[in-house]
Amino acid sequence: MKIRLIPIFALVFSLSSGIFAADEELDSLLREGHPDQYLVQEGDTLWGIAAMFLADPWHWPEIWHVNPAIENPHLIYPGDEIILKYVGGDPVITIKRGPGERTVKLKPQQRVRQGDRYEKLEPSIRVEPLESAIPAIPLDAVSSLMTTGRIVEKDTLAMAPRILAGKSESLLFGPGDIFYGRGEWDEDTSVYGIFREGNVYIDPETGEVLGYEAVEVGLARAIDREGDLVTLRLTSVSEDVRIGDRLMVTEERRVESTFYPVPPEQYVEGVIMTVLGGVTQVGRNDLVVINRGLNQGLDVGHVLAIAKQGALVRDGGFRGDMVQLPTERAGVLLVFQAFEKMAYGLVLQTSEPLRVGDVVRSP
Repeated sequence: MKIRLIPIFALVFSLSSGIFAADEELDSLLREGHPDQYLVQEGDTLWGIAAMFLADPWHWPEIWHVNPAIENPHLIYPGDEIILKYVGGDPVITIKRGPGERTVKLKPQQRVRQGDRYEKLEPSIRVEPLESAIPAIPLDAVSSLMTTGRIVEKDTLAMAPRILAGKSESLLFGPGDIFYGRGEWDEDTSVYGIFREGNVYIDPETGEVLGYEAVEVGLARAIDREGDLVTLRLTSVSEDVRIGDRLMVTEERRVESTFYPVPPEQYVEGVIMTVLGGVTQVGRNDLVVINRGLNQGLDVGHVLAIAKQGALVRDGGFRGDMVQLPTERAGVLLVFQAFEKMAYGLVLQTSEPLRVGDVVRSP
């Protein structure tokens, strides 16, 4: 089953404690020059709003004041006012709801002819949202990869059924085209993803192969079966489908529609292996691949600091040797998809240009 992203993302943040050390002052979490209030706008994200008030946005839950008198206090909407104030000497962030209602009740009052008399309809009340809560992070930057990026074992694609030929003898296929596939099939499946080989991810530190990328280029539905030969119709494509492409059952993957940005429970340190899209420079909202995954305690929703790798410079003094300058923190990323030995991350903020090879570590 192909997973689709939910179009409206709830904005819910955990109120768990213990994110920062007990002796850390709340005031130290505030960003220098922070505003005292902010009016939420269309297109805002919670991460962006939190970054206006806090030096490290993932500390937002620590000073977020939940007002039980407000319906759905965890949700923030355009038109709401975010206010920073002090309670007992500690900073807290509260919310003042914007004007107007966010739900409308529909209750038809028309009379309907039924037989020789009129009867008044009394359907149940239906409530529909008028405005959507703002998202936690800019998920549109990763939505396509969430449904198509897939890491498989070395021989998974090689062993999968393949496109043998097209009904019209074409070499390339588009939506609606019929083609033939051959191989060992899952008899209970009628819809298949069409994949081809992508990157082979190798740990730059150890040389270990961390995963093989399978890139989904389309979807097809089986319309006839005869032994190991199956006739399929192409239903959708992201790029041209070719003879030799592989067919696999689409993966039912856990996709988070709501992210809870928190640091990893244990210390994690790795490097940026590549930037998706074929570039070497890394900027805000770029998608990156890192060489740490579930086996290192990394999971969806974890935030990592990005440390810019120090330059290698020559000491112009008497010795004249080469010196590696220290790494310095220069950004933050959020893990949005985690595999056994690697993960995909979204760069949420940068203070200067970054590049492949820069360090990622627990903040």
